[in-house]
Amino acid sequence: MSESFLTEVDHIAIAVNDLPAAIKFYEEVFASSVVHRERVESDGVEEALIKVAESYIQLLTPISDTSPVKKYLETKGEGLHHVGYRVDSCKTVLVRLKELGYRVIDSEPRPGSRNTTVAFVHPKTSFGTLIELVQE
Repeated sequence: MSESFLTEVDHIAIAVNDLPAAIKFYEEVFASSVVHRERVESDGVEEALIKVAESYIQLLTPISDTSPVKKYLETKGEGLHHVGYRVDSCKTVLVRLKELGYRVIDSEPRPGSRNTTVAFVHPKTSFGTLIELVQE
């Protein structure tokens, strides 16, 4: 079997309406704290990352009316939004996906939070799960 393109789970993203309340929940219940917080204007979200081993819980809330997370919350409510997988090269995986006929949201890698490079795979291609490829 060839080597996997997935190197680790980078994060589990949870869409929330009230970011301070979600942060408080993780602090009170799990004694966890936010290790990184960032507004990602290009995605219309604010994120708070909570470290779990070598991965993160990413709490996301919309900051604009055009944010895909806002639409998600309106249609599906709070909860699991996507899974982020670390890869060595977003470009390589995107090329592979397209060559195999799978649907992607980002045709080219783009800047993500924490100075990463990211690309999204459409959930209709990946059995109902929105996948984010994360290159550090």
